[in-house]
Amino acid sequence: MAAEAARTYSAQVERETGETKIDLALNLHGTGRVALAFPVPFLRHMLHLFAAHGSFDLAITADGDVDVDDHHLVEDIGLCLGRAIAMALGDKRGIRRYGERHTPMDETLARAVIDLSGRPAFVLQAAFTDTRIGTFPTELVAEFFKSVANEGRMALHLAVLYGENNHHMVEALFKAFGAALREAVSLTGGGVNSTKGVLE
Repeated sequence: MAAEAARTYSAQVERETGETKIDLALNLHGTGRVALAFPVPFLRHMLHLFAAHGSFDLAITADGDVDVDDHHLVEDIGLCLGRAIAMALGDKRGIRRYGERHTPMDETLARAVIDLSGRPAFVLQAAFTDTRIGTFPTELVAEFFKSVANEGRMALHLAVLYGENNHHMVEALFKAFGAALREAVSLTGGGVNSTKGVLE
């Protein structure tokens, strides 16, 4: 079940399956407030950074079959986040649409480029040098962002241009994504930023 608050750039999404249960609230024009309660510590850390660098208010209460592995919960949180972004934007009237950010994290440099086009596409270029960061599988970075892009109906291009530390690489990606999304959802006035008149 999902509900949208018109023109507040906020949305709430609830999702319950046999694998996960998620309640997520998002305000795209917030101040960076977070309340995150779910059993994947590394993703909690990354989403805190995403919200802070995008100035989004983000609240997530979630649980899932993490006794199996983190895959289902990470993927479904990404799905709910993407869905909330799409709902909060509505017809996208008056937003910039595009966002881009290069973000350094010590020796690492990451790039995020977003088009809120209504057409899902996802590309990640990153050469992680280990299969895990602590207990978090690095392969889930792509799964998370792919879910966000698909449900958010955005073209999302992410790249780690260079770096050595895997934690720094992922952290730079989440920070860049937050900052790029903040630019894309910023208000410019006027109508829909498309010669077609719609973004879908």
